[in-house]
Amino acid sequence: MALPRVTINFANGALGAVADLADGVVGLICTAVAVPSTFALNTAYKLTSLDDLTALGITVANNPALYKHVSEFYTEAGTGSGAELWIYGVADTVTLAQMLDSTSATGAQALQAAANGRIRIIVAARKPGTGYTPTTTNGLDSDVYTAITNGQVLAGYCKDTYQAPVLVLIEGRSYTGTAANLTNMRQASNNAVAVLIGDTASDSGNACVGLLAGRIAKIPVQRNIGRVKDGSLAIAAAYIKDKTAEKADTAGIHDKGYVTIRTFTGRTGYFFSDDPTCSLVSDDYSQITARRTVDKAYRVAYDTLLNELLDELPVTAEGTLTPAFAKSLENKVEAAIVNTMTINGNLGNDTTDTADKGVQCFVDYTQNVISTSKVMITLKVKPYGYARYIEVKLGFQTLTA
Repeated sequence: MALPRVTINFANGALGAVADLADGVVGLICTAVAVPSTFALNTAYKLTSLDDLTALGITVANNPALYKHVSEFYTEAGTGSGAELWIYGVADTVTLAQMLDSTSATGAQALQAAANGRIRIIVAARKPGTGYTPTTTNGLDSDVYTAITNGQVLAGYCKDTYQAPVLVLIEGRSYTGTAANLTNMRQASNNAVAVLIGDTASDSGNACVGLLAGRIAKIPVQRNIGRVKDGSLAIAAAYIKDKTAEKADTAGIHDKGYVTIRTFTGRTGYFFSDDPTCSLVSDDYSQITARRTVDKAYRVAYDTLLNELLDELPVTAEGTLTPAFAKSLENKVEAAIVNTMTINGNLGNDTTDTADKGVQCFVDYTQNVISTSKVMITLKVKPYGYARYIEVKLGFQTLTA
């Protein structure tokens, strides 16, 4: 028989006091150069500020890519926020796909292991060595598309191995500048992965994923990264290849299912366009908000149910659960979700309806646990709606006699 465990599977197709969870813990895998005695490649380091990076001997001069991503992360997340960021440096020969390869003992697997499953967002960024010429496929370095596939597999690996689901962010490297050439991510099925196109430097070939991770780290799981009320990004300029975001085809990039950077008439500054994952619009987890919300619910439910593993279960003469026990287990799970998510505004419950807790847990007491040794549970959490499109019918009001 298999080792006793709690298994939670994500349901799809449904849309059509508890310790606080660190929802914004980020792990960054990035091209880097070792610093003697202080910073080694293929090693995980935990940061809580830019000063921690400096203490490792990392500077703009010796590690420009890593320093840029980390500095933009803390600028956006907040210099005094104490946001938890794990970094993992790799050689410039390591591809994005290799960084996210769950079969490798290095890269993302080693990073999550070092963090003991705490990481919620894994970011992959690469700065190839001098002389590197990307093989461009459908508007991006072909490495990006392979990394997307690996990132989805990695998310499943983290869920199954560490009971720690993750969101994977990948930089849209070497964007050619023509949105029409991009592979349509809205026809893909990688709902744990998002790709960013755009940078804070002109024609860099990279993307400002550190900035994106910083915005995610400082907002609650249900919050859209492009929410205008949260204010503009902490940057002075944004570019899509060699054009400023104001002049680039951001609508075309967005329509293909990528995260990018935009502006609004009458507002200063730059904003993320939206939060799509690389999946069908009809997928329940087609947005980062949905992915992060359900991932948090997963962690809460796992932690709650783990306490029930191998416990004695009261059963009827037929070997089924007693109704009282089934109801008790439902209440435990719902209470954990309410105390960790609902009261923090993570779920879209109707606050005017006291019966709407934003979560429903159902345990069928007629299931025979004597014969199966399994307790099957259905858990549903309620998402928010989002005002992606606001339409106003505007006209003149005439005077009546």
